[in-house]
Amino acid sequence: MYFDSSVSVLLVIAVLALIIVVRSIAIVPQQHAWVVERLGRYDRTLSPGAALVLPFIERVAYKHVLKEIPLDVPSQVCITRDNTQLQVDGVLYFQVTDAMRASYGSSNYISAITQLAQTTLRSVIGKLELDRTFEERDFINSSIVSALDEAALNWGVKVLRYEIKDLTPPAEILRAMQAQITAEREKRALIAASEGRRQEQINIATGEREAAIARSEGQKQAQINQAQGEATAVVTVAEATSKAITQVAQAIEQPGGMEAVNLKVAERYVEAFGNVAKQGNTLILPANLADVGGLIAAAMSVVKATGAKEPGRRA
Repeated sequence: MYFDSSVSVLLVIAVLALIIVVRSIAIVPQQHAWVVERLGRYDRTLSPGAALVLPFIERVAYKHVLKEIPLDVPSQVCITRDNTQLQVDGVLYFQVTDAMRASYGSSNYISAITQLAQTTLRSVIGKLELDRTFEERDFINSSIVSALDEAALNWGVKVLRYEIKDLTPPAEILRAMQAQITAEREKRALIAASEGRRQEQINIATGEREAAIARSEGQKQAQINQAQGEATAVVTVAEATSKAITQVAQAIEQPGGMEAVNLKVAERYVEAFGNVAKQGNTLILPANLADVGGLIAAAMSVVKATGAKEPGRRA
């Protein structure tokens, strides 16, 4: 019996010793920080790894995660500068940087950050008009982060960024905005169409002007070409006539040339008189019709007189 009691006591002592040993060893995971209190007061902060904690004297009072934590900020109604209601919700990213301050700086730093984010958001939205709230998201986010980071420093928390997830105006405002967007698009379409018509008219006028210039240049060149052709023709005819006259004169100077001229003049005279007789009903007769030889002699005298006036000709 005495042996059984001793075994039981030893077993109890071994169990107690095992419990004490287990409780005295603290294994802190990576990216965590544990706050240790000794007899109710802050003593130290345990970093990742194994550490000793005195049982019944020290205890791990707080355990903090040092990772970046996303926090949904509940949706709330904000009033803009032009008295328009907006339903706004967002998400906040923060990180515990000081485990001791996070443990003792605030009773609940998550709730404190959430409340401060909501009040700061209402303040920033209240300074902006409705249209600017959709355009100044970066300004709103940076303003909230700046205000939260300054206050959260005493809580051992670093606010990294804030992002607005949704901005929802009332249904009436949405309809008015849609009508405004539609009108703006119609205005742009009309402006684009008018610009197209204006450019079309400019292109047509430019084309007509260039075509008129081209036609006038063509007419000018055609007239120049025609004038040059006529001048060339006149010169050519004159040269040919001159050559012909020269050749006739040379032929007359040859032996028998005068007799050939007499014969040619007589033939032409007779031919011309015959054509006059064939054409029309009226016949014009010369006064000395019976003296054809006299006419020929008169013509020859004119030819001889002309030849005598030319220099170098024989009398």
